[in-house]
Amino acid sequence: MDPAVLTRLHEALAGSSVYAMVTAKDGVLIDEYYGEGYDETSVFPLHSCSKSFTGALVGIAIDEGLFGGVDDPLSDYLPQAAEPEDARKRQITLRHLLTHTSGLEWYEWGGGQSNWAEFQSAPDWVAYILGRRLTAEPGAAFNYSTGNTHLLSAALQQAAGKSLLEYGREKLFEPLGMDSVVWRADPQGVTDGGNGISMTARDAARFGQLYLEGGVWNGRRLIPADWLAQSTAAQNNGAGDGTGGYGYQWWVRSFGEGGYDTYYAFGAWGQYVFVVPELDLVTVIASHYPQNSYAPRPFFTDYVLAAYDGRRPE
Repeated sequence: MDPAVLTRLHEALAGSSVYAMVTAKDGVLIDEYYGEGYDETSVFPLHSCSKSFTGALVGIAIDEGLFGGVDDPLSDYLPQAAEPEDARKRQITLRHLLTHTSGLEWYEWGGGQSNWAEFQSAPDWVAYILGRRLTAEPGAAFNYSTGNTHLLSAALQQAAGKSLLEYGREKLFEPLGMDSVVWRADPQGVTDGGNGISMTARDAARFGQLYLEGGVWNGRRLIPADWLAQSTAAQNNGAGDGTGGYGYQWWVRSFGEGGYDTYYAFGAWGQYVFVVPELDLVTVIASHYPQNSYAPRPFFTDYVLAAYDGRRPE
């Protein structure tokens, strides 16, 4: 990347609320920025980027036979999902949770209501989520919900006999050398699959690089190839608000004047793991923008991608 672009990027970042921004190209770390008081050892909460890690672990669990497949009913693993008052809940499958099409009522943000905030303070998170009424038939409509992903975590814990964090350490984090990972749990010990992961920016970049490498790390396959392809392809059109389509816990859309196809993990307050296969590029952003989670995105599009479009940032 043009050193002049990096200089301008760092000048712009210096006046921002970005804590860390890391970019790797062709498997090599080419740029790191850290705000005052932070460095490569700093651990950042990645919020809903957690979902992409959960999605990867669900794919691994399917490959290992812990789950039969994405069309398994959730009630096979969480019998309480077969609620007698609404038999339609028995139709909810892992696929519906992976693609946010469970039909369970949920307001993630906006409108003065937040089920996310409510369930985080509930005495039993899983019971709270399953207690939501159905507002659509399972599979019929996209509705982004951290609750959906937490149910995936609970189902995996039941299937594997260990928490999502424990399973993740064994299957992903230790093989990748990601030794900074912290992942909180709910009151029942179920890992907060939709929101609770924290790690260094470098470790987040390792996860993105694993996807660029086709799920193989140091000659060892960690993520099944077919799962990687399915999870990073749009399974539906998402929310229609510019975030893009939605795969299995990854957002999918193109960025930049070059129209680079990108899949990305996205967390509240401006956390990102961008993966651009065409450029063999990974960019991680950890930031604090509580009023606008999209705010740091131009640092990626207008500087990093602009360098490959042949444009120069203003």
